Amino acid sequence: MGDDGDEVEALRAQLRARDAEAAAKESQLQRYAADLRETFKRERARTQELRDSYVATVRALANAVEARDAYTGQHAERVAAYGLRIAQAHGTRIADDRQVEFGFLLHDVGKVAIPDAILFKPDRLDAGERALMERHATIGWEILRGVEWLGEAKLVVRHHHERWDGNGYPDRLAGEEIPLPARIFAVADTLDALTTDRPYRLGCSFATARDVIAEVTGSQFDPAVVESFGAISDAELASIWRKHS
Repeated sequence: MGDDGDEVEALRAQLRARDAEAAAKESQLQRYAADLRETFKRERARTQELRDSYVATVRALANAVEARDAYTGQHAERVAAYGLRIAQAHGTRIADDRQVEFGFLLHDVGKVAIPDAILFKPDRLDAGERALMERHATIGWEILRGVEWLGEAKLVVRHHHERWDGNGYPDRLAGEEIPLPARIFAVADTLDALTTDRPYRLGCSFATARDVIAEVTGSQFDPAVVESFGAISDAELASIWRKHS
């Protein structure tokens, strides 16, 4: 019995040692987990600061473009809001893509290189002036080309004047060759242009703007995008307009 008692005690000692070792390892793992959580929190804070910096930079650039034309008001903000809402109605995840929003905001950044005499000419542009004005899409793309974190934004800037029928600029892309964010933006941009007062005309109603857009759907605009746009009520569009005017 003595030997049996010694063996039992030895086993108990081994179990106690293993329990202590397991407890020590668990405590160590908990410390590692706490350290990882703290590191993640710090990294997330840094990432958010970086994202905030990106947003501030984009909005500063957009505001610099709009500062040249008192009549556009908050055009970039409105058209970005319209575009994101249309993207959401279209059932695409690009509505949550910050790069796409940046592209919507910066679509006209290339206009900083267009002379005021052309940019604000009250009469119809002649062929040479029109060709120079159309360069703003590629100029904007060139300005942003080296900014890696803008990604999809650069495609919106370059292609927001392409047409579904291939008669747009600068690359005469047609149909689904045109990046989807640019196809969505084209509808949003036209909507805002039609419904905003200009020195030479008053803005029209949303209902009238819908009719105008419908007339060139299939030639200027992607029919599927216009269909998604049609699912958004005038009341919601008016709410966006009020918020960004």
